[in-house]
Amino acid sequence: MMSRTNPDPAMADPQRWARQFMDRYRQPDGGGFLTKRWHYENGCFLRALELCCKATGDESYARFIKEMMDLFVQDDGTILHYKAADYNLDQINQGKLLFFLLDTTGEPKYARAVAQLMTQLQSHPRTEQGGFWHKKGYAHQMWLDGLYMAAPFMARYAGVTGDRGWLNEAAKQLTLVYEKTRDPHNGLLRHGWDSSGQQQWADPVTGRSPHVWSRAMGWYMMALVDVLEWMPEEHSERGTLSRMLQQLAEALVKVQGPVTGLWPQVLDQAGREGNYLESSGTSMFCYAFAKGSRMGILSPEYKQAAKNGYQGLLDHLVVLDESGLLHLTHCNSVAGLGGSPYRDGSYGYYIGEAVVQDDPKAVSPFIMAGVELKYTK
Repeated sequence: MMSRTNPDPAMADPQRWARQFMDRYRQPDGGGFLTKRWHYENGCFLRALELCCKATGDESYARFIKEMMDLFVQDDGTILHYKAADYNLDQINQGKLLFFLLDTTGEPKYARAVAQLMTQLQSHPRTEQGGFWHKKGYAHQMWLDGLYMAAPFMARYAGVTGDRGWLNEAAKQLTLVYEKTRDPHNGLLRHGWDSSGQQQWADPVTGRSPHVWSRAMGWYMMALVDVLEWMPEEHSERGTLSRMLQQLAEALVKVQGPVTGLWPQVLDQAGREGNYLESSGTSMFCYAFAKGSRMGILSPEYKQAAKNGYQGLLDHLVVLDESGLLHLTHCNSVAGLGGSPYRDGSYGYYIGEAVVQDDPKAVSPFIMAGVELKYTK
């Protein structure tokens, strides 16, 4: 029996969510995350725990991160289940925790693991315009998803090493995909862009995919604020990235549910039959809005929009089971473009993919948004 009533203020406590899922992922049947393979979903959840650790000073989060990362990072710095030759931007995301571990432990194996990931980025295939392919198997394509996986990693690497060339690279990637995927009619970003124009889903003139998928834009918004966190005030591209964040935030609030505070699965089709309210994209927008406002890039109204969205998640998409466990519902399980079977990027495709609960792609940004709203000013 599940209940959607929300009488307990502790349901909004990001630490309650973090600890529940830490316990779950320690179990052999905990859902397959964190113990199976080097994967971007691992990075999402561990990144949420990093924010919990920094906000509260609770070292149990740091211990958990190290425990889970050491399942993959060997003493010589090699990473189990990772192949640089796959040229998959998703595989960079879990590497963000290597910087945290370097800060907290100083163990050289984490620096060697960072170097492996940088080897991939140094030779990663690109479009003619210099944009990273999403994966080797998706030639000539940039997806918004990949910008979150790689751009903050590059920015953090620049901050740690002083090699500002990688900060410039992160800004270049973010700016290029913004220019190529932005819909001039609504100001939102389409899911992907094919520079070759060969994909069935690509517009023959612009190369853009047909629709604005909520989580894709969520990935991109989080990438922007996380890169800006590492970008000095005097950097030549800080103003450009800040304006992009402001313009996208302005476009997003126009499609935020005025009553629920939530965002739909397909952002450019609000109100269309079958277009459900989706938890991962909403959580990501809440995080980006709250963090962007805290950094002074977004105005205070966007922090209120984040609060409205977070409360909407609690009121409408969080359930409590009979054993006292919390669950976050209405998460699109997965979405992509092309491949086999072919994903055409149509409206029917996006609303037809599976809808699940407790997916780390939703729970993780939900915790991150909670940390921003509860522990930062």
